Amino acid sequence: MVSRLLAAGHEVRAVGRTAEKRGQLAQLGAIPVAQVDEAGSQAGIVIVCVFTDDQVRQVCLGGELPGCMPPGSALVVHTTASPATIDAIAARADGIDVVDAAVSGGPHDVAAGTLTLFVGGSDDAVARVRPVLSCYGDPVLHVGPRGVGLKVKLVNNALFAGQLGLLAEAVRLGKRLGVPESALLAALPHGSATSRVLHLVAARESVESFIETTGDFVGKDVAVVRRVAAELGGDLGALDDVIGAIDVAGRV
Repeated sequence: MVSRLLAAGHEVRAVGRTAEKRGQLAQLGAIPVAQVDEAGSQAGIVIVCVFTDDQVRQVCLGGELPGCMPPGSALVVHTTASPATIDAIAARADGIDVVDAAVSGGPHDVAAGTLTLFVGGSDDAVARVRPVLSCYGDPVLHVGPRGVGLKVKLVNNALFAGQLGLLAEAVRLGKRLGVPESALLAALPHGSATSRVLHLVAARESVESFIETTGDFVGKDVAVVRRVAAELGGDLGALDDVIGAIDVAGRV
């Protein structure tokens, strides 16, 4: 993301928690800083891309953001967090636009500028940050007001995990019928049951290998969607049954 922002001509101040990371940022051409307030206090747009909802809360509710940001600036959260977290940040962000821009894709999509972004926020706020997000995102989908981007991403990831669970069950069925997993994964992408999940798993040559690679990400996001659904008085319905067919890092 930093590389593509720099290539588009933006000045980028990026937080590096260690001297090594700050050195890497400097080599890219960014201005490395050690503290969040050093990045946010002079920025028109601040982008938060950490791993978990708890880390978003640490940075944006327990730390300097958004209090150090200048009035009229915008705060973009890429992390798959709880919509309640985004609302809490917005309540604290006086005079600052808060935009949730949940991401779908991986490092190769970022490098190619084709990361999918599900964006929630006011029309004016999204229009303002869109040129920056478009440096690495295509499509940039404005799906509704603040918080809706995260809700779409949570549904997306629950469905992704459900499809992975169904595929794990299909592989088990194939084995019971005497069909090796490798043969199934080579053949099924060409049939009517094909899907993006199937192509991703087939590239890894086994469900287990794919889960080992993506387990932390899928596991944390499914945990968030389950919690959000419970907070709203619901559940994942039939998706819960198929998600239960896989074991992602012992959490799903």
